[in-house]
Amino acid sequence: MYNCVTCKDTCNMSKQELFSQIQSLAFAINDLALYLDTHVNDRKALDLHNEYARKYRKCYDEYERKYGPLSIFCPCDCWRWIESPWPWEN
Repeated sequence: MYNCVTCKDTCNMSKQELFSQIQSLAFAINDLALYLDTHVNDRKALDLHNEYARKYRKCYDEYERKYGPLSIFCPCDCWRWIESPWPWEN
């Protein structure tokens, strides 16, 4: 259904590849949610939404574990937002 969402092994992805995977999955999940709003009985779409949501959570958790938080909602034991350079500092 979505060519942008692959089943790559996330362990071998670079930081940018993993972030791109997260973005692709987020887009597919949101798009499927909009579709499901009007097609509530489409079991295949619901199953695909759930599969992508599981993959998204796995990739998201792995990214945060390796590279730090992606959002302010990440529980942490220290404040890691300032550990990396800001985008304009690169």
